[in-house]
Amino acid sequence: MKKNIKDFCIRGLMFAWGGPAITAIIWYFLGKAGQIEALSPAEVLIGVLSTSALAFIAAGISIVHQIETIPKLMASLIQGAVLYIDYLGFYLLNGWIKTENILIFSICFVVGFVIIWACVYIPIRIRVAKMNKKLGV
Repeated sequence: MKKNIKDFCIRGLMFAWGGPAITAIIWYFLGKAGQIEALSPAEVLIGVLSTSALAFIAAGISIVHQIETIPKLMASLIQGAVLYIDYLGFYLLNGWIKTENILIFSICFVVGFVIIWACVYIPIRIRVAKMNKKLGV
């Protein structure tokens, strides 16, 4: 358990630096869309810190796939649920989405998560099947 917590923190810290970059990109597009004109120092602080925390959690939660006692489907469901709560919570905190758009966000999140999960899982499954075939398993 200690190793999993340590690995969660290491993974999270490796990606938390991206928070300011993520924030700047989001603000750029919000500015282009005419959604924001200027930011207060408090908004900048909350945006940078919250996206750093968002990235920390998002990267760290991938550790669930390393825990051998958790079935792959359950690990994916745990990861998806944590990511959904993570993103939705921070997006609402920063005012990047409005409460009336939660359904649209939810649909986009689920579709995106399934597509990304399939793009990662299917090639691995194919490679494992080929290796098993070569080994005669």
